[in-house]
Amino acid sequence: MSISNEIEQRLQAAFQPRELVVENESGKHAGHAGDDGSGESHFNVVIRADAFAGLSRVARHRAVHKALGDINTRVHALALDIAE
Repeated sequence: MSISNEIEQRLQAAFQPRELVVENESGKHAGHAGDDGSGESHFNVVIRADAFAGLSRVARHRAVHKALGDINTRVHALALDIAE
């Protein structure tokens, strides 16, 4: 299973978002630091979920990183756009 699919599945299960976009941006970083040649090193995630209501920006980021678990150590860059 691709890392993109894993990210999507874990975030769907954890937050039941209204909107979830997982974009693999690894191609934009080919040859740069952190590019391991796998084509799955850099991601951008947009997520909108009621589960984030009342949480601070930091708490939202912590919740997403907790839901992603070991994926955090398998990617070089993860940009997050999180809102309720």
